[in-house]
Order: sequence, then structure tokens, then C-alpha cells
Amino acid sequence: MAKLREEYNNFLKDIEKNLKNKEDLEYVKVRFSMFVDKVIDEMDMIVDYKTQKMNEIEQKQKEIDDKMGKMQQIIDNIEKDIYSDEGFDFEIICPYCDNQFVIDVDEDRTEVECPVCNNIIELDWSGDVEEDIDCHGSCSGCHGCDDETEEEQQEKNQSAKNDNTKKNTRENNDDDM
Repeated sequence: MAKLREEYNNFLKDIEKNLKNKEDLEYVKVRFSMFVDKVIDEMDMIVDYKTQKMNEIEQKQKEIDDKMGKMQQIIDNIEKDIYSDEGFDFEIICPYCDNQFVIDVDEDRTEVECPVCNNIIELDWSGDVEEDIDCHGSCSGCHGCDDETEEEQQEKNQSAKNDNTKKNTRENNDDDM
């Protein structure tokens, strides 16, 4: 800005030196001042616009930094959960009494005792889900060993009981003869 002011003053001195007519000199000075005022106004508008845009950019950057900070906190918490030295919790549902309880993960441990019914539950850390070969589909805690609905299982069990009753009745009748 200092260079511009210096150039302006040099321009006025040059005009004063080269224009001999006082009226012409005053006219040029006034017109040139008006022109320079317009240029300065435009420059101020440009500076204001740039300042406004810089403020907007700084605000957006602050918002991004805040979001990044929150994301970093979440990532740090996830890392703590994943790599915790305290171990992991494993939820167990007792197949005998449906009691839910939690144990620490210990892959060397092969069984656990249910704290409610005291039955021993075998643990399989391999992650493989195998169907129980000896399952007859009659337990209430069974999940997925049979595609039958609970009602269909009850009907099947009732039918089996009726068949056993009929068989026992025939055997008893045969014995009486």
C-alpha cells in the first residue's frame, strides 16, 4: 500500500509540473482522486471478501478438527476394548436351566460350572457350531437342532407317548390272556 501511495504522489507531482493551466490541473486532480477512491473501495471490498472467506475456511477447519478429535477418541476407545489387558467377557447360557452368566475368556479352560444349577458346561473355543448328535429335539433350550416348531415337537412327543401307552396296554392285555 505504501508503494501505491508513493506512486500516487509522484503522479500528482508530474501532473503539476506538466500542466500549466490551473483549471486543467485541478480538474485532473479531482478526477484522478475520484478514480483512485473507486479503486481503493474495490480493493477494500476484495480484502473484506478474502477476510470473510478466510474466516469461513478457518471455521470449517475448526469443525473438521473437532470431528477428527471425536473420531480419534472413538478409535482410542475401540482399541482399548480390543486390546484390553483385562481380558474379554464371554456370555454363557446354561443349557440345563437357561441361566445367563458371564465368564472371562480363557481358552485353556474347557468347562465351567453353572452358578445356579451347578451342572458342568463344556466350552468349545474353536468357534465351530456343531449339532448335538444325541439331540432328540425335546429340550426347551434347543436352538436350531430341528426345523420343527415347538408345537410340532409337542405333537410329536404326545404322539410318541400315546404310542407307548397303546403298546403298554397291548402288552398288559397279552399278559392277561
